[in-house]
Amino acid sequence: MRTKSIIGLLAALSMILVVSAAFAQPGKGWRGSGGWGMGTQYQRMYNPATVETVSGTVESVDEITPVRGMHYGIHLLLKTDKEAISVHLGPGWYIERLDTKIEKGDKVQVRGSRVTMMGQPAVIAAEVKKGDIVLKLRDDNGIPVWSGWRR
Repeated sequence: MRTKSIIGLLAALSMILVVSAAFAQPGKGWRGSGGWGMGTQYQRMYNPATVETVSGTVESVDEITPVRGMHYGIHLLLKTDKEAISVHLGPGWYIERLDTKIEKGDKVQVRGSRVTMMGQPAVIAAEVKKGDIVLKLRDDNGIPVWSGWRR
């Protein structure tokens, strides 16, 4: 009789743990990539044929929403010798979790696809170099590292 009670108690505790874990999931309510996944309007803007490298000083680091309905992303205003240009790094949920931080005043080199957004030139970054550190954001075909898969 005592064995059955212990087994019943263990089963009940196991169910409580399973249910608690299900409700405590950090992704609860998660709805995918927030518009940053492959095949989205924004990702289709990246063009390997327009990749260039620009260097300069970071004037600001901001949150932006590049296309209506997307989750916010991290954006730099980069002051080069020729211009001040917007640089799109990637989704906030990815960039903010990286060990490498890009901050105002940093001197960086950015390799990425030059695009036009809202009538203004911008670069969708594939790689950012800060000193000896290289922050890889996309592969040579423009596939984001946060996408989790390759074609």
